[in-house]
Amino acid sequence: MKIRTALTLKNTGVTATVFLLCMILIYLVSEQTRDKTFFRDLKSEGITKAHLFLADQVDARIMQSIYLNNRKFINEVEVAVYTTDFQMLYHDAIQNDIIKETQEMINDILRKKEIEFHIGKYQGVGMVYPYRGKEYIVTAAAYDGYGYDNLIGLQKTLFILFIVGLSLLFITGYFLARVSLQPIRNIVNEAETITASQIDRRLPVKNEKDELGELSTAFNALLNRLEISFNSQRMFVSNVSHELRTPLSALIAELGLSLQKERTTEQYRYAMQNMLQDARRMTRLIDGLLNLAKADYRKEEISMRDVRLDELLLDVRELILRAHPEYHIDLLFGQEEADDDRLITTMGNPYLLNIAFSNLIENNCKYSGNNTSSVQISFWDRWTIIHLSDNGIGMSEIDKQNLFTLFYRGEDEKIVEGHGIGMALSQKIIRLHGGEIAVHSERGEGTTFVVKLPHV
Repeated sequence: MKIRTALTLKNTGVTATVFLLCMILIYLVSEQTRDKTFFRDLKSEGITKAHLFLADQVDARIMQSIYLNNRKFINEVEVAVYTTDFQMLYHDAIQNDIIKETQEMINDILRKKEIEFHIGKYQGVGMVYPYRGKEYIVTAAAYDGYGYDNLIGLQKTLFILFIVGLSLLFITGYFLARVSLQPIRNIVNEAETITASQIDRRLPVKNEKDELGELSTAFNALLNRLEISFNSQRMFVSNVSHELRTPLSALIAELGLSLQKERTTEQYRYAMQNMLQDARRMTRLIDGLLNLAKADYRKEEISMRDVRLDELLLDVRELILRAHPEYHIDLLFGQEEADDDRLITTMGNPYLLNIAFSNLIENNCKYSGNNTSSVQISFWDRWTIIHLSDNGIGMSEIDKQNLFTLFYRGEDEKIVEGHGIGMALSQKIIRLHGGEIAVHSERGEGTTFVVKLPHV
């Protein structure tokens, strides 16, 4: 069911319920008014007849005859007059006797002075009527045919009004829902035209302060993030393709040359060494890309535990020296840090932190003249601070600005082999752990990376 139809039905249902309750209330109030009005008329008619009888202004037989003749055409009031000791003085039609008075009723009238009651479809009153110093009991009863006819007419009128009103409510509700939801329909139509090839399009925002304006603004913000993500993905795929093409082309070329003619054992060995080197480059590139994907996980998706950074750096140093015996890594741990393990302990993932610091230390060693990296741990406030320095060739301003850009190779890319993944990966990992990374470097004066991680 569409929202337009659902809103129409809900609005009609709620309004119809309120409308019906109002009509019921009108009917009940009308019935109550009719009931009270007829009791008042009965009292007036009873007093009039009792006065005429007690004053001998009209003969009792004439009054009874008038009553019997009138009740054939109208709902005449039946009146009876009694003494206080329950002796009947007058009755319009004793053979009918609607009320059927009893001693208990007479006593009740004497006690309360006036009572009102219902007998089936009839209404009746009983009252004490004083006349010339004496008290008499007067009762009167009749059927309010005129009043009930009016109530039946009111019922029919209310029923017709309810049906007509309900129909009008449904039509107007449907129209209003359609008009109200038309802007959403326009937004949907506009959103359907936005595709991956036209992701730069945006929804029009007529009024930023209303709900539809907020919806369009939020959707446009989502499109902005998606466009950035798509562009980054497109650039990522392009760069990965370019990086993989180079070793693959070299590998294919080496295989092609090797198969063109017979070669000596040394020539084959040389070709195989080149192919192995290209395969290792591809492996390093793929490993870097896989680690980059892991660094893009959300923090809650990664297993975290307490990690002592001094022990982690010792492990990193051992792994790097095992792969590159020619490197030199100096670790400097201050005495103050050793007194409180919490100052050099962070909440993190050891595998990812190992990758981040390995990339930074290897970068120091690759670009320094003596393949040396100096690593020092200190702390300040809530941060554990790691300085990683070298005395190498340094960086230009352009290199520093683009250092953490994925696949960016510096101006000295021909000096050192790489893929431009390590620095971007390290930055992602540090930020994933709630830390910060900065670089300080001058051309010809070496480079220092400053990593700040929150300690426990």
